[in-house]
Parts: sequence; structure tokens; C-alpha cells
Amino acid sequence: MRIFVRVIAGLLVTLGVIWILQGVGLLPGSFMTGQLKWAGWGALSVVVGIVLLLSGARRARHP
Repeated sequence: MRIFVRVIAGLLVTLGVIWILQGVGLLPGSFMTGQLKWAGWGALSVVVGIVLLLSGARRARHP
């Protein structure tokens, strides 16, 4: 289960960074390019992913 959470968290962070770059117009080629709402969704995705990673690391140290 811990590996699954890490994979999901990593995907959230990766997709979030991509969405941020597309939302601010630095990564062209999508319907999301230049639309700031996607940068906002990306930032939220990155935060959730980091929280998942940190909570998983905390649980691993304190069983």
C-alpha cells in the first residue's frame, strides 16, 4: 500500500508541474496553455502530492 501511495503522490506532483507550466504558457501545445486556472489546479495537485509523500514518510518512521 505504501508503494501505491508513493506512485500516486509522484504522479500528482509530476502532473501538477506540467499543468503549472502549461497554465502560465511556458509549455505550449495543449488546450490548457495560457489558462491560469490550470496553473491553479497544478499548484493544488503539487501540494496534495507533497502532503501524501510527507505523510507516508512520517508513517514509515512511526509505525
